[in-house]
Amino acid sequence: MARKSEASAHLYGEPRKFDPKFRGPIHNRRCTDIICCVIFIVVILGYIALGVVAWVHGDPRKVIYPTDSYGQFCGQRDTLNENKTILFYFNILKCASPVVLINLQCPTTQLCVSKCPDRFATYIDVQASYRYRPDQWNYFRQFCKPGFNNPRKSVAQVLRDEDCPSMIIPSRPFLKRCFPDFSTKNGVLTVANQTTFKDGRGKTRNVTDLREAANGINNVLDARSVGMKIFEDYAISWYWILIGLFIAMLLSLLFLVLLRFTAGVLFWIFIFGVIGIIGYGIWHCYWEYDHLKGIPGSDLTVYDIGFQTDFKVYLQLRQTWLAFMIILCGVEVIIILMLIFLRNRIRIAIALLKEGSRAIGYIMSTLFYPIVTFLLIAICISYWAVTAVFLATSGEPVYKVMANQTLCKYANLTCDPELANAFVFLWLVNFAIALGQCTLAGAFASYYWAYRKPADIPLWPLFSSFGRAIRYHTGSLAFGALILAVVQLIRVILEYLDHKLKGTQNSFTRFLLCCLQCCFWCLEKFLKFINRNAYIMIAIYGKNFCTSAKEAFFLLMRNVVRVAVLDKVTDFLLFLGKILVAGGVGVLAFFFFTQRIPVFAQEVPMLNYYWVPLLTVIIGSYLVAHGFFSVYAMCVDTLFLCFCEDLERNDGSTAKPYFMSASLHRILGKKKLSPKKASG
Repeated sequence: MARKSEASAHLYGEPRKFDPKFRGPIHNRRCTDIICCVIFIVVILGYIALGVVAWVHGDPRKVIYPTDSYGQFCGQRDTLNENKTILFYFNILKCASPVVLINLQCPTTQLCVSKCPDRFATYIDVQASYRYRPDQWNYFRQFCKPGFNNPRKSVAQVLRDEDCPSMIIPSRPFLKRCFPDFSTKNGVLTVANQTTFKDGRGKTRNVTDLREAANGINNVLDARSVGMKIFEDYAISWYWILIGLFIAMLLSLLFLVLLRFTAGVLFWIFIFGVIGIIGYGIWHCYWEYDHLKGIPGSDLTVYDIGFQTDFKVYLQLRQTWLAFMIILCGVEVIIILMLIFLRNRIRIAIALLKEGSRAIGYIMSTLFYPIVTFLLIAICISYWAVTAVFLATSGEPVYKVMANQTLCKYANLTCDPELANAFVFLWLVNFAIALGQCTLAGAFASYYWAYRKPADIPLWPLFSSFGRAIRYHTGSLAFGALILAVVQLIRVILEYLDHKLKGTQNSFTRFLLCCLQCCFWCLEKFLKFINRNAYIMIAIYGKNFCTSAKEAFFLLMRNVVRVAVLDKVTDFLLFLGKILVAGGVGVLAFFFFTQRIPVFAQEVPMLNYYWVPLLTVIIGSYLVAHGFFSVYAMCVDTLFLCFCEDLERNDGSTAKPYFMSASLHRILGKKKLSPKKASG
């Protein structure tokens, strides 16, 4: 055993030695990772400068208002288009769907007009009759390019130069764009009560050629109507939604408080419930196996019948139920053996969960810190979104190749994803999360290393921890956030490439891309785990990021089984809490909004869709519970690292007393606590 311990210590670093002066988070600190801090500040200043430049030169109206093929706004004052507020498409058949139109990427000439066409007409017919019916030409040419007034020009040349559209169709304005005026008559799709039209190129076409666009437009119209009704529901039920979220907050707080007393009960009820369900499954499989005895064909094997699309066939075989029974027996044995050999570690995990509830009870301000993180992330998202819009609409016009056929190799070559803006955004968001984790870790570490609780807990531990994180460790937090942002940016690029390569037939490229996506997803999860524990060590010892990450990793590896058990127990209980909070509030909201609570039946607002506030309350309740429980998870992780440090530093004697609670000490079954600790 001694050789094994020495080998483990050599592999995962030496356990920390006893330091009589150590009493929790170190207050005499130095700034860490200064170079990264300077780079981070410079990047933020550059990001602000980028935003200023984008705001000066950008024009978000390009996103909101339609522009013609010359880049001019429809309806812009003091221009030729001042009275032309609607966008007209020369050949709407080239636009596959309304989404293409709204994104201004329809491969046809676009022109600002004062009103949409109200009749069918083709350039061929108008040209043939312009001499004796000039009014038709005067009407048609308002949909031609400005200044064009040459009806003698040949049809081929007009269509080649795109001076005029080959046809016009009765249309109506929608989203400031002319869409065909579709309607249904006796179940038949029509345009102005006609089912056919001339395309201006010598062909008569059916309006069903526009069916895809018609369906898309109807869907958009329906969505707009539904959107207005949803807005009305929010307008008259918002205060009831806030009440539901407030109830969710109270239930989350109550659950965290009750975890101090019920964590063990909930966990063991779940475990024995799983054992019972699997036991029932074993019995049922045996019953089916015995019941099929003697039935013709039941003794055949899976190999004998081969592959069958009707999986019920396999349930008629005794071999199937025997295999199910063996698998369930194996799972049952594994669970029971894990409970036997890991029972002490499970008890430690439950004790840490209870200790986390007690710590939050002493530092209640930590429950509201997620609001600070939420506001910081909201600021980052808002700034990024606004900057991205202004940046995308700044500078000189970009002329993009638009192709009707996918064979054009120059199509869409000018796409620029603005990676710099996205990268800084990811960096800032990860920094805000890192700041929150380090702040909470420092506060909960102050609780753990208080020898007499709560007497020795410092005043305002949360604010003190926040000040230390900002003053001394901005560089370290920025360093950890930078590493994570780089990996996330690579994942974004891979997702972008995957989207672009979906139509390719190169199987090897798609397979390689899929492998890279999987690898970087795993790497991101691993880095988040390492960063989280590194921030805890930074909050306790005040060292730089790399040293803290290394020490946290080695400490966790020296306690890898405890880490696995605690992680799963914590995940289960917190997930159960989220489901209980969201489900409980959701059931209450369902009975309320469906007027099934007689006491409040008269108070229920008249809604178009009762599921609108109901889903909002359920999702909001889950997010509220997630916010509170994320604090609890950070608390448990911090206490666990402190607990492992406590075990390595101290031995429970008077000279080297434990800082852990009496309940944790009893589970370990080691030396007695000192009199002061036992009494405290």
